[in-house]
Amino acid sequence: MTVTTTNPTTGLTSRDKLRFQKENRLLDAAAFTRVFEKAARSRDKYFTVLTRNNQDEVARLGLAISKKHCRKATARNRIKRVIRESFRQHQVPLAGLDIVVINQPAATMADRGAMNDSLEHHWQRCREAKRNKKNQES
Repeated sequence: MTVTTTNPTTGLTSRDKLRFQKENRLLDAAAFTRVFEKAARSRDKYFTVLTRNNQDEVARLGLAISKKHCRKATARNRIKRVIRESFRQHQVPLAGLDIVVINQPAATMADRGAMNDSLEHHWQRCREAKRNKKNQES
């Protein structure tokens, strides 16, 4: 049994508000290219995260989980699930950013906790890059 609460201001339930919806995804090659062209980078042994400000008030995520670094489809799908879930939980403070996550070979054998810790660190760096970019524009 799941308990959901409704926000009286927006009318959205707590589950609806944090879902990973179509508006939270980078959908086409042009969106990915825009991020790849001019991005702030964060890298560790599990992931490379590229981020760039967007014009929307919503965070958008793109995944580039390569077969080169992770041969088995089940392992690639597991990595994607972990990334999406972590992003879903942190999407509110990441609003206004387009983010692309690229896997490194070590992510294939990493457990969920190690990947979550890595992603937490990357999301923090994305928020810092967003603040620095806003300060430079002001």
